[in-house]
Amino acid sequence: MKNIISIILLALGHTAACAEETKLQDMSDPLAVYTQMGAGLTNKGLNIKIGKSYDPNVPKTMAMNVFEIKGIFGDTLGWDEGVTIDNSVDSVRWRNFKVDLTTGRGTQIDANYGFDKTNLADQSGDISYSLMQALPKMSIFNLYPLAGVGAAFGNNVIEDDNSIDSGYSIYGTFALVGMFTKIGITDKIWLNYNPFFLSTLSGSNRYKNNAYGVGNDTILLHEFAASYQINPRLNIRYFANWNENINFSDGDHRIEFNYQL
Repeated sequence: MKNIISIILLALGHTAACAEETKLQDMSDPLAVYTQMGAGLTNKGLNIKIGKSYDPNVPKTMAMNVFEIKGIFGDTLGWDEGVTIDNSVDSVRWRNFKVDLTTGRGTQIDANYGFDKTNLADQSGDISYSLMQALPKMSIFNLYPLAGVGAAFGNNVIEDDNSIDSGYSIYGTFALVGMFTKIGITDKIWLNYNPFFLSTLSGSNRYKNNAYGVGNDTILLHEFAASYQINPRLNIRYFANWNENINFSDGDHRIEFNYQL
């Protein structure tokens, strides 16, 4: 047992030493790239996030992959009373992010997959490619406009004639524009407001007319976050997500801890 403890302590010491050799990134910067771990308690269960930075072999460019699992033990740990809430995973998300350090321009591939049934399919997903640009800082404000396009797909998709297309199929494409906004209150406290507008472009009539709820081919999404940097590696953040069809109080809320490795 003593030998095992010694090995663990040596490993932790080596990890800490390596971490100290790595320059810490500003965790309040939406364009920051770093290896991280995070967990959040939400009204729909537990979320887990793991991010890994890597060398994209492009000069003056940083990159990372981020994987998230959402809605774990929603019935036990969450406080949302929706009929779809249970203890199984609600959705997963993968993002690949790259940023050019000389221009402040970033690119993002964002893929989401939900396991709950919708008005379009038994399970639904989407993948998009976006460009983001950091604008010059204005007083306490940092703005990062973003634009992209994507494709939506599903499992057992409902066709226009109400038949079921068994298996996986793509049912349409969409466009998105938005902005990440950072408001720096102090060195340790900052706020974010991130609006995004999505609109269908092509696909089946059912998708084009009902992609964001029955009768909705567009949607305006809102995200608000308030964050506190506990130390250079650890922060705590409160998030709220809602949209034009769901008010703030009925939206998604979570308290999230993020640690930079």
